[in-house]
Formats: sequence, structure tokens, C-alpha cells
Amino acid sequence: MSTAPSTTTDEAPKPAAPAPSPRGWAPLRPLVLRLHFYAGVLVAPFLLVAAVTGFLYAGSFQAEKLVYAHEMTVPVGDDKLPISEQVAAARKAHPEGTVAAVRPSPEPDATTRVLLSGVKGIDADHTFAVFVDPYTGKVRGALEQYGASGALPLRIWIDELHRDLHLGENGRLYSELAASWLWVVALGGLVLWFSRRHALRTVRGTSGRRRTLGLHGSVGVWAAAGFLFLSATGLTWSTYAGANIDELRTSLGQATPSVSAAAGGGEHAGHDSASAAGGDAEHGVGLDKILAAARAEGLSDPVEIVPPADASSAYVVKQVQRSWPEKQDSVAIDPATGEVTDVLRFADYPVLAKLTRWGIDLHTGVLFGLVNQIALMLLALCLILLIVWGYRMWWQRGRGSAFGRPVPRGAWQQVPPYVLVPGLAAISVLGYFVPLLGIPLVCFVVVDVVLGEITHRRGRRTSASGAATE
Repeated sequence: MSTAPSTTTDEAPKPAAPAPSPRGWAPLRPLVLRLHFYAGVLVAPFLLVAAVTGFLYAGSFQAEKLVYAHEMTVPVGDDKLPISEQVAAARKAHPEGTVAAVRPSPEPDATTRVLLSGVKGIDADHTFAVFVDPYTGKVRGALEQYGASGALPLRIWIDELHRDLHLGENGRLYSELAASWLWVVALGGLVLWFSRRHALRTVRGTSGRRRTLGLHGSVGVWAAAGFLFLSATGLTWSTYAGANIDELRTSLGQATPSVSAAAGGGEHAGHDSASAAGGDAEHGVGLDKILAAARAEGLSDPVEIVPPADASSAYVVKQVQRSWPEKQDSVAIDPATGEVTDVLRFADYPVLAKLTRWGIDLHTGVLFGLVNQIALMLLALCLILLIVWGYRMWWQRGRGSAFGRPVPRGAWQQVPPYVLVPGLAAISVLGYFVPLLGIPLVCFVVVDVVLGEITHRRGRRTSASGAATE
């Protein structure tokens, strides 16, 4: 009996062609999304504290003028007394400590500040400011002062809250962590936002998580440049990254110079005379001739006069205006002769030293005065809103669950080696110079790998148990 020929074959089916490897931006987007997710969830609390305290600090300049108006301002008189008489009046009222510096009245309605060091109850790196009426010599009060900008108690308290939460050097780690990650979060958000289709960036007419995402992305895009600036300038005076930046600047010959305080003059060797100031204010030719010599060199108000630290040192007179245009010239003057022994002009600063000075003053709200302070407050407010919206999106993604659904893992496996290897090398170098970026990043990766392995093993056990019950 014949049979019809079979139409089937014993050949094994050909394996399906492997899916093409993703190219271009596609393999990187999930990786950036996961990093943005981790940083947003885990670093955001530190950024929130920095934003709130930064908002308060930006507003403290105007608050200070109101709170200490009596000490800082006087009715305008006819002629100001010689600076030596004003200092004598301050010392008569407050003979304690030693004169660390004198800031003559910079405006017709401003008081003269005589700064005393070594006063009991005042921190070693602060001074005790005695406010003197330049027309009458009357002392109008005395307050603790800190920094070149002349911060008084209210601003000092808020400044320390922003910088270290009143926890000292250990507390500074929080602000450095925030500055180290702010630029990462901002850049990641920019990349993610502009990689979305234009239609998905619309806010109007949307609701739920999409609307929150639209608000989060739109505000983040407009504020990103400000966040990048705050991060970069904040790192310049941080504990660890700041030390690395200073070392790099020094190796490039871009360190901030200072006038030589040696009575015999000298090169700009970097001796910081201000930190060595002390003793009485009157040496040799006296304060009035010293101030006149500085004026002859073009040092206009506001200036600070630092007395000689010892018999071999000179007076140092330096401009202390950090609003635009900056006045940072300084001179050293021999106390015996009243002759200028060294001059340092801000125009002669290295480029990076100038940029650092301008960046710090813009970050602290003094470079452009009230406009600068309002801009900082708006940036801080934007960061607060972005963090709130970010957590809200996390909640909405999980449909109300306690932790929300996580962003899928394994994104790094999709990145081509020619992108992944150089990227890891660059991140390693950056993590070394910015340790509070590198260390948390390693922790994120370890946590992610561990959680991924736990999830993978649970999935295998679930599959095995399901197969056993069939």
C-alpha cells in the first residue's frame, strides 16, 4: 500500500536572528533614567535641606539691614573724625582683646567698624565688631562678625545652618554631598527631558503623573543652568572636593595671590597677613597716614586696615567690595615710614582666581546685590518644587504603594563597550576628585546589584514552585 509523500521534514527549525543591538542614545537613556531615579530618591533630602537653608541665607542680607540698622547706620553729619580718633573711641568703650582690623565708614550714613580679636566668648575665626559714629565718635553698639562680607549674628547663624547644620566640620559633609550631586541630577534631567518626544513634554491639558512630569521637567529645564552654577561654585570651598580644586589651581599657577606683609616688601608670595593680624592698631606713623597712603594708591572705599602682626610686618590695606565691580586691590605699607612696600591689583590675578572670586560672590548673593539675592531665592524655590514633584511622581508611578515601582534594572548591560568602558574610566577619575560623588555612586551600584540578585532568585524560586505544582 502506497503512502503519499510526507510534507514535513526532520530538519530542526532555524534559530531566530538576534535582535540588533540598540544604537545611539537608546541604550544610554535607561541608564541615565536609573541614575536620576536613585539620585532623586536618595540624595534629594540633602538637596532639600540645602535649598531651604539657601533660601533663608539669600534673604538674610536684607533682614540684617533691618535688624541691625541702629549699629550699621548713622545720621549724615558734616565732617568725619580722623580714623585714629574713631578707633580710640572704640577702644575706650571696649578695651578687651586686640585690634584685628578697621573698616572705615564706606558711605556717608554708614558706621566705622573696629574689629577686635581675642575677645572672650567670640569664636577664634570670628571678630568682635565695634560700631562707631564717624562724625561724633559715639559707639552705637558691638556685635560678632564673620567673613569678608561682614556677616553679623543673624546672617552668621543662617550661614552656618546652610553650610554645616551647626554640626561643625562633620556637618559640612551634607552640603558637599548636595553640591556633588546637584549637577548630576540637573544634567540627567535635561538629557531625559529632551530625549522625550515633543508631544510628551506638554503640560497643558494633562493630568495625573504626566502633568506632574511636565511641571517637573519644564521648571527643571529653565533652572538647570543655575543648578549647574551653584553646584560648581559650591564645590570650590567644600572640604574634600574643594581641597582637590585648590591643589589643581595651585599646580596650574592659578592660586589666589595676596600682598606681602613683610615691612621690607617682597613678591606676592601668598602670605596671608589678615590671618596673622593682631596687636594694637597704632604703629609708627599711625592709622591716618596709613589710610592716606592707601588712598594715594587708588584704594577707594570700602577698605579694611590690618595692623602689623609684629615688628617685622607692615600694615595691609585692602579693598573689600565684593559687589560688581569688584574692588580687591591691596597694598602693604611700612609702619615706620608710611611708604608703600607692595601692591597687588585684582586686575593682575590669574584667570581662575578671578573666576573663583566672582563665582563665590555670585553664589553667596553679594556680586549683584538685591537682584542676585532674589535670583538665588527663586533658584532655591525651584529646587524645592522639583524635589516635591519628583517624590510625587515616584508615588504616582506605584499607584499609591509605599515605595512605587522601581525603574527597570540591567540598563548598563545594553550600553556598547566602546561607550561603557570610557564612561567608567571618566566616572572613576571624577569620583576620585569629587569623593562625595564617587562613594555614594559605588553604594548605589552595590545596592542595585544586591537587590537585582535578590529579585532574580525570588523569581527563579517562584518559577520552580509553580512548575512543581503543575
